[in-house]
Amino acid sequence: MADTVLYEVSDGLATITINRPEAMNAMNVAAKVALRDAAEAAAADGAVRAVLLTAAGERAFCVGQDLKEHVGLLLQDQESGTRNTMNTVRDHYNPIVRALTGMAKPVVAAVNGVAAGAGFGFALAADYRVVADTASFNTAFAGVALTADSGMSWTLPRLIGPSRAADLLLFPRSISAQEAYELGIVNRLVAPEALAEEAAKVARTLAEGPTVAYAALKESLAYGADHSLAEALEKEDELQTRAGASADHTIAVQAFIAKEKPKYLGR
Repeated sequence: MADTVLYEVSDGLATITINRPEAMNAMNVAAKVALRDAAEAAAADGAVRAVLLTAAGERAFCVGQDLKEHVGLLLQDQESGTRNTMNTVRDHYNPIVRALTGMAKPVVAAVNGVAAGAGFGFALAADYRVVADTASFNTAFAGVALTADSGMSWTLPRLIGPSRAADLLLFPRSISAQEAYELGIVNRLVAPEALAEEAAKVARTLAEGPTVAYAALKESLAYGADHSLAEALEKEDELQTRAGASADHTIAVQAFIAKEKPKYLGR
C-alpha cells in the first residue's frame, strides 16, 4: 500500500494511519485508493479483531478532498468532455465507508485535529470516536458547492437528528470538539497529549473483547436504525442466537461463575 496511508496489524488490532500531514491529510487519489485498500484488508482479515483509524501530525485528522488535485482533474474533464473526477465517490469514498461500517469488528477513530468533508464522514463511519479537545469538525460540502458524501447523509442525522444535521450541512461551520461532544458526535474527549494513548487503549480493549458479540452489536444498531420495532426484535433474536453459540459466550459465563476475568478468543 502507498505510504499516504500506513497499515499495521499487531495482536488483533489493525492501525490505519492517514499519512499526509503536510497536506492536512487531504485525500488525493493515491490516499483514497490506499485507505480503501487498508479498510477492506482489515475487514477481510480474520486475525483482525478491531481497527484504529488515526492520522499523522497534529493539525488535522483529514480535511477531505485534496482540492488542489481536484481542480486539476476537473480541468482535465472539461478538456476531454468527461466527468471522471466525480467517480471518486463511487470508486473510493463509498467503498471506504462500507468497509468501516460493515466490517464485523469495531472501529475506533482517533481524531487529532480538523475533520472536514469526507474526513468528517470517515470519523462518523467509525463505531467509537476518541477526540482531542482541540479538534474541530466541519461538513464543508456546501461551501464548495457539493452535496454530502462519505456516508454523512446517513450517519450525521442518526447521531444528532435531522434538523441539526440539516443546519450543519446547509450552513457549514467549524464546530469545536466540545460542541461536537455535546451534540453526541464525540464519545470520549481528551487532551491532545493523551489522545494517542487513550485511543489505543480503547481500541486494544475492543481487540481483546468478544468479537462475535461486537459484530452483532454493530449489525443490530445499523438494522434498528431503519426498521420497525417488530423487525428489530426478530433481528435481535437472530443475532443473540449467533452470539450465544460463540466460544466467547461460553468463556464469559465460565469466567463469571469462577469470578475470573475472561480471556476471549474472538470467535
